[in-house]
Amino acid sequence: MTAYDIVVIGGGPAGMMAAGTAAERGASVALMEKNQRNGKKLLITGKGRCNVTNDCTRDVFFANIPVNPKFLFSAYARFSNRDVMDFFEARGVALKVERGNRVFPVSDRAADINNALIDYCKKSGVRVIRDTVKELITENGCITGVSTQSGEEIACSACIVATGGKSYPLTGSTGDGYAFARSVGHTVVSPKPSLVPLVIEGKECAEAQGLSLRNIAIKVSEADSGKVIYKDFGEMLFTHFGMSGPVILSASSHMRDPYKQYTISIDLKPALTLEQLDARIQRDFSENINKDFVNSLSKLLPQKIISVIIKRTGIPYTFKVNSIRREQRLALAGLLKNLEFTVTGFRPIDEAIITSGGISVNEIDPKTMESKLVEGLYFAGEVIDVDAHTGGFNLQIAFSTGRCAGIASAERMGFYSYD
Repeated sequence: MTAYDIVVIGGGPAGMMAAGTAAERGASVALMEKNQRNGKKLLITGKGRCNVTNDCTRDVFFANIPVNPKFLFSAYARFSNRDVMDFFEARGVALKVERGNRVFPVSDRAADINNALIDYCKKSGVRVIRDTVKELITENGCITGVSTQSGEEIACSACIVATGGKSYPLTGSTGDGYAFARSVGHTVVSPKPSLVPLVIEGKECAEAQGLSLRNIAIKVSEADSGKVIYKDFGEMLFTHFGMSGPVILSASSHMRDPYKQYTISIDLKPALTLEQLDARIQRDFSENINKDFVNSLSKLLPQKIISVIIKRTGIPYTFKVNSIRREQRLALAGLLKNLEFTVTGFRPIDEAIITSGGISVNEIDPKTMESKLVEGLYFAGEVIDVDAHTGGFNLQIAFSTGRCAGIASAERMGFYSYD
């Protein structure tokens, strides 16, 4: 039977950070990864650019953690956003800060972040094993090893589960960690999609399918009370089922009450006041005074959404521009500033960027990420019941909890931290 001080299950960002950290301190570490390459999901984050973290204050960071933020206080204090930035820059990955304090590699290549983590593990002495873990082995309430699909048993004194959630299953995130946790008595908060595309009522989104809108503002409200629960500015995409894109994914994480109905209002021209927009429309109309209404909006709007707008105004397509009344024109301007849609649901969890839910934080020591039920068992990353909004916050959680678990498991072996 092969033996290591620590076995890490999962070669994503949390797992690689945990494995490299523990090995760097002197522990013998095996990193179990069923894919042929580490960081498969990491490579597609941020549209392949990898939003590494967010260069914000501590308060802003925790304001963007809607689920169990207090659990992360210790892990974040030990390995903050600035620490993450320093970590990658020290390994030759130049970083840049973009809108919303989002941090990306200057190269815009997620592979650079992934390769830095792979290299970190390699130089630290981590042994990568391409095999699937079937179960955890415990004895008298302590972790003693893992068994693999190939029939091997690997002995260890500590094990870090960093298997991710259930989103993007093709990248290997198939919920294995939940089964491992349940098998040793842990409670798993039912996983559900977070940062997920939205299903929208009606066929209007399908009419505009493929249209990407930039520099728009959105507002999410509770349909019954009209209470605004979220606002954002940025980019979105119309799809055959509804909406996707960065601002929509962020909005989805705020729609957490399954008994409420939500509406999304889009301001197509946020840089203009209603009066300024009306003046713009008047100029366009004056240039198309004898044309049909349908042919007068091409300078103002993308072609794919013109039909949707015209139907909502109630003005016939072939109505002459010179016959449009002032109140109709003002209603058009108001519609462009407040194009409202009703949300009817979410796309499946395998289309979500992040899984909400996971192993209950009540059963994990927040200072070490160690299980309170099984000695020597640790958890890191998305498998834990914590998740955040878009903007680099979820990867920061992975790095902070991975670092914390790596340090604590190494210290358990007698390899003490020097940071």
